[in-house]
Formats: sequence, C-alpha cells, structure tokens
Amino acid sequence: MRTTINTTKKLEKLIKKLISTDEKTECGILGKWNATVFYVDRKKCWLITNGKTKYNVILTDIKSTDLKNIEQIFKDAFHSQLTYDGIITDFDYLNSIIGKIDFLPTDNDRRTTGFQNTNLQSLDWWKAEYGELKNMPIKDLTNRLNNIPIHIGESKKMSDFTKALNEMKKLINE
Repeated sequence: MRTTINTTKKLEKLIKKLISTDEKTECGILGKWNATVFYVDRKKCWLITNGKTKYNVILTDIKSTDLKNIEQIFKDAFHSQLTYDGIITDFDYLNSIIGKIDFLPTDNDRRTTGFQNTNLQSLDWWKAEYGELKNMPIKDLTNRLNNIPIHIGESKKMSDFTKALNEMKKLINE
C-alpha cells in the first residue's frame, strides 16, 4: 500500500530530495493528500489535508534533519490526531493502510488548496491569539479545523454538508 502526498511549490523547494517523479503511484484507501508549509514563530509547520475527506493533520517544528524520518513523524501525528478526535484505531492497522509515503510535485488540486488556504487563515487568527508555538494547543486547533462544516458532493443539498472528522471516521471504519 502507498500513500501519495502532493506538495505545494513552496514546500517542494524545501524538500527537493524527497520529491518523487513517478506519478503513476496508486493511492491506498485514504486517497491522496496535499501538503503545504506555514510558519509559526519562525518555525516550519506543515498542514497536510486529505483530498477525499478534507481531514487535516499538522506537523509542527519540522527541521531539515527531521526529513529522513518524515514518514514516521506523519504516521505518529496522524494517529495521535485520530485518537484526539475520537477515531480510535490501532497503530498497526493505520500503518498498514498508509504504507509507504510518496511525495509528489503539486497536482494543482484547486479545491483542496482552497480548503487549505481557508484553514491557514484560521490558523493565522489563532497564531495571533496564542503568540508562540509552544503555547498553541495544536491537537485542539486541528480538531477545530476538522469540525468545521464543509461541502463534499456535487449538489447543493444539506445532506452534502458534513465535517471532515465524520468523513475520515467513515473512511477508516469501512
């Protein structure tokens, strides 16, 4: 099983060594993810958003020395966020559905990029409120982002509005 993470141009410049050019990679049951970089207190943080569910995971204080372990850092952060959000799952099961992570160049997914930009605006608001990264309750803030009502679907029915947390719960428990 493989999981693909498409990066923004900004993040791509920071992790050139990790970017794969093999675009024929099959996605696992979680589908593709999109990642972007933002800064809090001059520290690099990553906002990683699932393309299917719009579920967010935030990796904080990522240094260039962390890049060799980024796969494990992502899996740990994803598992702890799922646990915080009440989607309790076994780490071994999660590890098996994620598999190996492939970083790819941007796929210009405008819809997911729009969701990320909206979430980055919310994070900017909270950065001003909390000040420093060490004062920010990252799991709580990510939980807030995952509980914002979103529209997934083609029609404008109220039944197409949901929360990223509920969609991820459905996807993992399938």
